[in-house]
Amino acid sequence: MKEMELYLHIPFCVKKCGYCDFLSFPAGKETQKSYKEALLREIKEAGERYREYQVSTIFIGGGTPTILDSSDMAELFDGLRSAFRILKEAEISMEANPGTVTKEKLSDYRRAGINRLSFGLQSADNGELKLLGRIHTWEDFLESYGLARECGFSNINIDLMSALPGQTADVWLDTLRRTIKLEPEHISAYSLIIEEGTPFYERYGGTAGAALLPGEEEDRAMYHRTREFLSQYGYRQYEISNYARPGRECRHNIGYWTGVPYLGLGLGAASYMEGERFSNSRGMEEYLREPGRRIEAQRLTKKDKEEEFFFLGLRLTKGVSLEEFERRFGVPAKQVYPGIMERLAEENAAVLKDGRFFLTEYGMDVSNYVMAQFLQQEEQENF
Repeated sequence: MKEMELYLHIPFCVKKCGYCDFLSFPAGKETQKSYKEALLREIKEAGERYREYQVSTIFIGGGTPTILDSSDMAELFDGLRSAFRILKEAEISMEANPGTVTKEKLSDYRRAGINRLSFGLQSADNGELKLLGRIHTWEDFLESYGLARECGFSNINIDLMSALPGQTADVWLDTLRRTIKLEPEHISAYSLIIEEGTPFYERYGGTAGAALLPGEEEDRAMYHRTREFLSQYGYRQYEISNYARPGRECRHNIGYWTGVPYLGLGLGAASYMEGERFSNSRGMEEYLREPGRRIEAQRLTKKDKEEEFFFLGLRLTKGVSLEEFERRFGVPAKQVYPGIMERLAEENAAVLKDGRFFLTEYGMDVSNYVMAQFLQQEEQENF
């Protein structure tokens, strides 16, 4: 039976953060209930369409999924189990915002089958949290994290964000120190990206605002110190921005990076199924009327798939398997990309060894440059 991953989008949040460009917004209970009913309809219809698949991972993201009543989340999981074949050992993750969980909610999540939480901490410094527009403090996070452990969650990720306005490498390192004392199984550490259309873009997108952000060299220094510091405490970097204790890598995200089909359910959710990329409507009224209506569908060509094999696979520290490339596409990678991997190895940006091609530390610093080398110029027929 074929394997797939599921993503459920819960677009609601208490308050929009200044840096956030995700499809999320505050909404009242009535809208949340209507959305849940529409999502249940989409789940049922999708289960009928993809009945030949089994589900290996589920990820509930947002927004802030934990803003929903736990009874609503339980209904959604009842619907998922009725509609899909979910593997007994499936990894089931949910994003959680500190300050939006209670012991009752967390216990209900465990009963629903959620076995992995991802807390959006971002910083251990209350001043930085206020600057970001987060609704919680470090103390709120500690309380939520402690409740999660008390309720039996043994697989927890903590999201952190570096290169914040006015942040120094020492302040960032303090956040890392406080975080590892809690011994989470997984840490995601991202640099702040100033996205158009956000309050942060208005504040920091211009020349004067950009001067308040750490420079490129300081940003890279934070990145290097993160890798060095976390490795001392048993966290292995397995992807450009992700670190985990052995065996605790996020299986759902690894699926994205290695080409496992995934189905996105909910407002604006993106999917990659049966060689096609498509998305759901981003308008709430339209979604409530017709949940799961596909928009922006794109059939991937063989060239598209070959490029994505490298773009996504090179995010992983173990890189890509050249044997797997040939198995999928029927042609050796060195034939499709003559001399490119060898040149990148000579530049010390990558290593070509034992049938694998992966980035060096320097290659991760210039990963955009490396990945651009795998864009092909000539169109190929559909695969």
